[in-house]
Amino acid sequence: MADIAIKSAESESSKFARRLLKRKTVAFGLLILTVFVLLAAFAPMVAPYSPSKLSIVNRLKPPGDTFFFGTDEFGRDVFSRTIFAGRLSLLVGAAVVALSAVIGVTLGLLAGFFQKLDTPIARLIDAMMAFPDILLAIALVAALGPSLTTVIIALSIVYAPRLARIVRASTLVIRELPYVEAARALGISTFHIMTRHVLRNLLSPILVQATFLFASAMLAEAGLSFLGLGVSPEIPTWGTMIAAGRQYIGQADWMTLFPGVAIILSVLSLQMVGDGLRDMLDPRLRKDL
Repeated sequence: MADIAIKSAESESSKFARRLLKRKTVAFGLLILTVFVLLAAFAPMVAPYSPSKLSIVNRLKPPGDTFFFGTDEFGRDVFSRTIFAGRLSLLVGAAVVALSAVIGVTLGLLAGFFQKLDTPIARLIDAMMAFPDILLAIALVAALGPSLTTVIIALSIVYAPRLARIVRASTLVIRELPYVEAARALGISTFHIMTRHVLRNLLSPILVQATFLFASAMLAEAGLSFLGLGVSPEIPTWGTMIAAGRQYIGQADWMTLFPGVAIILSVLSLQMVGDGLRDMLDPRLRKDL
């Protein structure tokens, strides 16, 4: 019976994956995202030069055979720096999604399952969401000091309320369902009910929201780096590269063009995948497919 159940689950997963990849926008988004992940993972082997190697002789060289994306004001290869900057952006996005999921899911479960905690946690979520995301992130980074760890913590605090609100709303519905009432009647512990019966039914909306948070976190990190509130300027990020290139926009537009295109493509690919997952996992939208 266990083998049959495992095979059935694998069959459903493969069918879901095939249906998802049939959508051209999702397949295109996954392709772009895979390319970025592979470039980031094998950056030392793919990049032809060190991202921090200075060469004043090659300062502001246009794109060509030697330097594919040209060079910056210090003679550093823009192509190599763009690839290495992608590693940091993906790292920040993944870390923010993981930390905000821990915070948001925990708060949402507590607020939705325990009536006494619902009002204070809901008011806290509303208060945090009343502030624009980027302004709250700037305030937190300015208060804690600019660094990679600070950026991850600040963005996680900013985006956790989004997940918390979704989890809370779904938990309020699930906790009243018959199978949850039956689990309570059988004397199953509250923790077991929350993790085994409630949380497992929330994985779909959490997964969909995580893709959008990933894209938002990458975009916000680039914005903070552009404003000088991200990581150290010596570390290549797409935001710092664009900030440095704006001074030479008239004579070396490639310094801002290629990092900007990288941000657009990475965020767009995540949005495409998120839209596809939402359409496939939402029964109301799946009927129209």
